[in-house]
Amino acid sequence: MRTIPSRNVIVTCAVTGAIHTPTMSPHLPVTPEEIAEDAIAASEAGAAVIHLHVRDPESGEPVTDLDLFEEIAAKIDRETDVIVQPTTGGAPTMAPEERVQVVPRLDPEMCSCNMGSINFGLYPMAENYDEWEYDWETEYLEGTDTLIFQNSFADLEVMLETMDDHDVVPSLECYDVGHLYNLGHCIDQGWIDPPLHLEFVLGINGGIDADPKNLAHLKTVADGLFGDEYSFSTIGAGRSQFELTTQSISMGGHARVGLEDNLYLRRGKLAESNADQVEKIVDLAWEVSGREPASADEVREFLALKGSDATAFN
Repeated sequence: MRTIPSRNVIVTCAVTGAIHTPTMSPHLPVTPEEIAEDAIAASEAGAAVIHLHVRDPESGEPVTDLDLFEEIAAKIDRETDVIVQPTTGGAPTMAPEERVQVVPRLDPEMCSCNMGSINFGLYPMAENYDEWEYDWETEYLEGTDTLIFQNSFADLEVMLETMDDHDVVPSLECYDVGHLYNLGHCIDQGWIDPPLHLEFVLGINGGIDADPKNLAHLKTVADGLFGDEYSFSTIGAGRSQFELTTQSISMGGHARVGLEDNLYLRRGKLAESNADQVEKIVDLAWEVSGREPASADEVREFLALKGSDATAFN
């Protein structure tokens, strides 16, 4: 079983994502320089892991541009010792074959891996705005009323085996209880072996609701399936971000914050940076559990990562 000092909590920061659009917040980082600067500041505030998406520098539209991934990862790596965790989720509209290319290109220590297909309905967000900074935003959001974010078993086999080939540890994103059983099937098929690092994702329209009872249930199911051979972190989408991440910490788990998941610092106040959210969860972790943020090197040891020197962007 993995061990890490019980006082330490892994804080992951998802700095930009592929859900929110530029109209929603002037603080959402878009260009490579903005994304890297926000990531560096988040690291200095206590994040040990940076979850990385990239966007078109001119329009802010989510893209899977491998040159941008490499440019931003290299900038972050030069300034910090943080673990760079690129997404293989990309944007929900992207094909799995497009999303996984980042693994052989960057050869990262970690990456995300979505553990099942779900509806991914961002379209209600479009009702909150009358004017848009870019034309693509409304089409992008409204088009998700028919979107199924595909992660079939065939896709998972390709994803997980590609990660294994490159000695990349996946953060296994579970948007619903069935995704835990999908993961159990992947273990049975030999596509991945414990120990595992799970990321419970609550509050996406199409996945499990952002309810504290649902987080407790996810952990109960994971305990039954994986025993003591897993660790977990939690993502709370939108207004439930800090409620659920604090609960996760109090349950012995870890936390992800960042402008990918929630644009606000508190009700009615936009977060002015990702570091604002990292500082808040670090303070909350201490208040609810007396746990301090884990360093990047502690996380590397805990998750048996290969080290930043082994990446392609070092």
